[in-house]
Amino acid sequence: MLQKRAREAIDQLAECKVCPRRCKVNRLENERGFCRTGRMAKVASYFPHHGEEDCLRGWRGSGTIFFSGCNLRCVLCQNWDISQGDSGREVTAGEIAAMMLELQDTGVHNINWVSPSHVVPQLLEATALAAQKGLRLPIVYNSGGYDSLQALEWLDGVVDIYMPDFKYWDAETAGLLSAARDYPEVARQAILEMHRQVGVLELDGRGLARRGLLIRHLVLPNGMAGTSEIASWLATEISPKTYINIMNQYHPDGALLDAPCGKYPPELYRSLTIQEYANAMRTARAAGLSRFDER
Repeated sequence: MLQKRAREAIDQLAECKVCPRRCKVNRLENERGFCRTGRMAKVASYFPHHGEEDCLRGWRGSGTIFFSGCNLRCVLCQNWDISQGDSGREVTAGEIAAMMLELQDTGVHNINWVSPSHVVPQLLEATALAAQKGLRLPIVYNSGGYDSLQALEWLDGVVDIYMPDFKYWDAETAGLLSAARDYPEVARQAILEMHRQVGVLELDGRGLARRGLLIRHLVLPNGMAGTSEIASWLATEISPKTYINIMNQYHPDGALLDAPCGKYPPELYRSLTIQEYANAMRTARAAGLSRFDER
């Protein structure tokens, strides 16, 4: 079943509509669209990661595989060399499968695909191979939230834990900062589908995530991300039991630093204040959310 699904997904690369960009390039012939990725996925690094959420990293780490390229152009990206640069190398499905099995052998608690939205067909192909060779860990789909419903349909029953960003509430901000005015609507529809598949996040007796949805949201200065609206939507349209990591580490980075003066709002050229983060957390609680990743 998984092999059949993988073949179907790979065939779609001939006129690529894997992600919401729908570039329609022939990636089977190594034509490249917005994500700059051809037939093979490109891996920047893979290792047991001890910096993820507590429920993912546990005490043995999360088995992360960082994929190069991205279907967004976030000017604030703190991994610009991976998402937009030339970092990494092209790998076959067999090599990705071997990476997952190698990580499993180190004792990690899960396999964590980082920035996978543009390489879903390749990951299905690799997972089919790895499953035949004994892959048994939960799979984490760690995306920017800009995911197509078709890709998520392919992943139904494959992914155990969905961990999308919900970056912005309004189209103007999404267009300015990530070159994707449709991001808010795409993310809402994707998160609804993710929740339909796996439900709210379930933890085992050791506090480790086994299945479910975990949202990441980076608070931006002056409320630019729409934290209040996002929290309210999650509480009412998904569940008040939605597990969320409201992140406070914003600081000016990425392409923002090289942009012409005046192109972006001045508040983005400073770090988030303690008061702004406290207000964001208070807003999220007032909206009805109660499950937070707090370290």
